[in-house]
Amino acid sequence: MRIGELATKTGVSVRALRYYEEQGLLTAARSGGGQRHYLDEAIDRVRLIQMLYAAGLSSRTILDLLPCVDAKVNTPQSRAMLRAERDRIERQITQLQQARERLDRVIALSEGPASGCAYTDTGTPDS
Repeated sequence: MRIGELATKTGVSVRALRYYEEQGLLTAARSGGGQRHYLDEAIDRVRLIQMLYAAGLSSRTILDLLPCVDAKVNTPQSRAMLRAERDRIERQITQLQQARERLDRVIALSEGPASGCAYTDTGTPDS
C-alpha cells in the first residue's frame, strides 16, 4: 500500500509516517519512481508506534524496543527499559499533581478580597 493509504488506515498523517521512516521506526520499499510502498503489517507497526508515543516514550526508546517486538522476544533489557519509562512517567505525574495543587492555592488566594484580583461574573474588574 502507498503512504496515503497507510495514513488513512491508521489515522496518522503522511508527515508523521515520513518522520517514523526517518527515525528508523518504519520501513518502506521504494518503487522505481521513488514512491513508498508498505506491507500490510505496517498498519500494526504504526499503531504500536502511536501507542508507545502516547505512553510518553521517545522515538529513540521506541527504536531500541522494536527489535524485541519484531523478534517476539521479551528480554530483561526490554522489560527494564519499559519499567524505567513507566517510572519516568510516574515522576512526571507526581510533578504535575504538585503543580496543580500549587495552582489551586494561587487561585484560592486570588479569589480573596485582599488579592486585588477579584472580578465580577462579567469578567470586568470590581469597582
